[in-house]
Amino acid sequence: MNDQTFLILVSLCVVTHIIRSTYEILKHKKLLRPSKITFAIIFPNMALLWVSWFILCSYDVYKINLPVIINYFGLLLCLIGVILFITALFTIKALEDYSGDLITKGIYSKIRHPMYLGFICWSLGFPIYFGSIFSFFLSFIFISNILFWRHLEEIELEKRFLDYKDYKIKTLF
Repeated sequence: MNDQTFLILVSLCVVTHIIRSTYEILKHKKLLRPSKITFAIIFPNMALLWVSWFILCSYDVYKINLPVIINYFGLLLCLIGVILFITALFTIKALEDYSGDLITKGIYSKIRHPMYLGFICWSLGFPIYFGSIFSFFLSFIFISNILFWRHLEEIELEKRFLDYKDYKIKTLF
């Protein structure tokens, strides 16, 4: 892969993160409500974000040879992230337009934001697996972005559910 393609992938990852963050801010400020239309925009954006991230990590031009055990640790982190995401998705059975009660069963009985935690796991795991130096450092910027999304969601959940503060005390992340 050449440097130009690498820069395009980096740009794509950054732009898709900016789009998602803008969406989260607009939702938080009540300037945008989740709907089928917003989902039709944000879902492909997130798919593009993660596909471009995985490709970027595998084709990162700045590599380091790590011990195989470290590479497999990165792969394990990725798998944990995928499991967290899928488990959460099957528990909540919705993405952006959930309007029911506070979910406190299944994985949500232990972890408040398993999808975001899954994103963080694979954001770190893939660069470790591929020994990708640039992607590894970029992942910390993306993780801070994911934590920002989580922060905005926490604010909304505290407003929406009276028992959310008690739920926060009983759960992780």
